[in-house]
Amino acid sequence: MNRAIPSNMLSRAAIVALLALLAACGSPPRQDNAPAAQAERLYQEAKADIEAGAFDRAIQSLGRIEGLAAGSLLAQQALLDLAYANWRLGEQATALSTIDRFIRLNPSSPGLDYAWYLKGLINFNDDLGFIGRLANQDIAERDQRAARDAWQAFRQLTDQFPQSRYTPDARLRMNHILHTLAAHEVHVARYYFRRGAYLAAANRAQVAVTEFQQAPAVEEALYILVQSYDKLQMTALRDSAERVLKQNFPDSAYLRDGLAVRARPWWRLW
Repeated sequence: MNRAIPSNMLSRAAIVALLALLAACGSPPRQDNAPAAQAERLYQEAKADIEAGAFDRAIQSLGRIEGLAAGSLLAQQALLDLAYANWRLGEQATALSTIDRFIRLNPSSPGLDYAWYLKGLINFNDDLGFIGRLANQDIAERDQRAARDAWQAFRQLTDQFPQSRYTPDARLRMNHILHTLAAHEVHVARYYFRRGAYLAAANRAQVAVTEFQQAPAVEEALYILVQSYDKLQMTALRDSAERVLKQNFPDSAYLRDGLAVRARPWWRLW
């Protein structure tokens, strides 16, 4: 048996529902999560742009996230991606200043190992470029300041985060950089020797021998030491350097052909 709802109760319920609806319509929407949601949306857009290679557009989105999500892990990730995007866009100075700011502001971040790795990558560049290839330029002939900065960043990573996923690759790159630095010292020593500055040549060759003992360029460095000391009439030093050269490189082509040998550079694979 159905019971009828009293008319006065129905009207009262309808009035309450109407008042609740009007109150909901008149209240402003809650804004508590709006900045975080906007930051997340911008990050997803930037991530898609990076994957598509649209780094300039990604940079615009990433630059807005730090203000929207300050202090959050998302803001930290956005700053890392901002440095990466600038690097890929060719803006090396901006990329370096961004990654340095991240390292300074986030010393305990879970992404700090990647930050040091990325700083190393930004400075690490073994591409000679089109003009360099046309001129048959050796990597060692260029200024090595960036290479040293890259080595320091990779060293910080490997020392502070030995178990990081980025550490094995960083160690390989450090080895490459040390070879490049040694070759640079020998390049300068060769330059001085050919111009008759034998003391300067000996000093630069000695740096290569002392600091980069395992580098391939040490063989030529020892030969330059021998020849420089001979020109300077420092017979004891000459004989000592020659003895080390013969002990470590008994079949050295430099002993036979001198600097004319100039074998294929260690870094060239073709």
